[in-house]
Amino acid sequence: MKQKLKLCLQLFLTFMKIGVVTFGGGYAMIPIIENEISVKKGWINGDDLLEVVAISETTPGPIAICAATFIGYQVGGIFGAFCATFGVVLPSFLIIFIISLFLRKFEELEVIKYAFFGIRAGVLALLIKAVISMFKKCPKNIVAYSIMALSFAAVAFFSANVIIVIVSAAVIGIAATLIARKAGKKL
Repeated sequence: MKQKLKLCLQLFLTFMKIGVVTFGGGYAMIPIIENEISVKKGWINGDDLLEVVAISETTPGPIAICAATFIGYQVGGIFGAFCATFGVVLPSFLIIFIISLFLRKFEELEVIKYAFFGIRAGVLALLIKAVISMFKKCPKNIVAYSIMALSFAAVAFFSANVIIVIVSAAVIGIAATLIARKAGKKL
């Protein structure tokens, strides 16, 4: 029992740290989650993290919260899921609460405007890192490249509904895998 509490405290503190240092939402958190959870702690491997990100993208709610919940559950069961989720949510909640108390005066400060300009640039770098990291771990074949290109085109150029794109990509992936298996090939 003491070991379980210690693990849950570690989950809470780790995800609280991730929540404190990350701006820009869930995709910006992916490289930091990977570094903290896979590299430093060794709680899950990179392939499992890719699965967690994929599942988190398709479930309702913010990706960071879903990822924290899934990782917490995988590492520490239901209580671990609660601790990880609470840890990642708490910093944002506290920051938003404090900002809301001083919102009018806060947004007028020049230093804050400049800080958010820099934060946006940093978030862009984290998003690019997440894309590169996920790309390296994804299967590399004609079907995967086709799904990726069609999904990007549908969302970027035709403003397609993201949910429909994700579901369609999943259906195409399942169909392609089943067809390949039936033909005795591996994708």
